[in-house]
Amino acid sequence: MPENLCYNLSKKNMLDIAVNNWEIIAKLIFAVVLGGAVGIERSLAGKTAGMRTYALVAMGSALFVIIADLVTRQYLALGIRNFDPLRVASQIVVGIGFLGAGLIIFKDHKVSGLTTAAGVWVSSGIGMAVGYGLYTLGLFVSILTLLIFTVFWTLEEKVAGGRAQIRSGHKDEA
Repeated sequence: MPENLCYNLSKKNMLDIAVNNWEIIAKLIFAVVLGGAVGIERSLAGKTAGMRTYALVAMGSALFVIIADLVTRQYLALGIRNFDPLRVASQIVVGIGFLGAGLIIFKDHKVSGLTTAAGVWVSSGIGMAVGYGLYTLGLFVSILTLLIFTVFWTLEEKVAGGRAQIRSGHKDEA
C-alpha cells in the first residue's frame, strides 16, 4: 500500500473522526425519522410499503450518499480529481426505480401501487438530501409529501368521487 494512502492518526485527527461519526449517525437517524414519518401515512392507509419500508429507503439512500461523500473527500485529499462523485446518487435513483416497479401491480385493467411507488421514490430523495447535509430540504420535502398523501387524497376523493375508485380499483391509489 502506498504511503500516501496511510493516515496520520494524531489526537486531532481522532477527534475529527469522532465528531464526523456523530454527524454521520445524526444524518442517518434524521433520514429514518423523515422517511418513517412519510411511511406512517402509508401504514394508516393500509399499504404494504409503510413506515419500515420508507424509513429503510431514506436511510439507505442517505447511507450511500454519505459513503460517496466520504470517498470523495478521501480522493480529493489524495489529489485524485478524475472521478464522478454523483454516480452513486444516480445509481440510487436506478435502484429505487427497480424497487418501485415491483410495487406497481396491473391486474384486470386496473393499476395499483403507483402512489406507493412514487412515495418510495421521493423517500429516496429525502434520504439523499439528508445524506448530503441538506436537512431543511429533506424536512420540507417530507412535509410536502405528507401533504400530498393526506390533503390531495381527500381532495381527489371529493373531486373524483367514485371515479378514482373505479379507475384504479382502490380509493387511494389513483
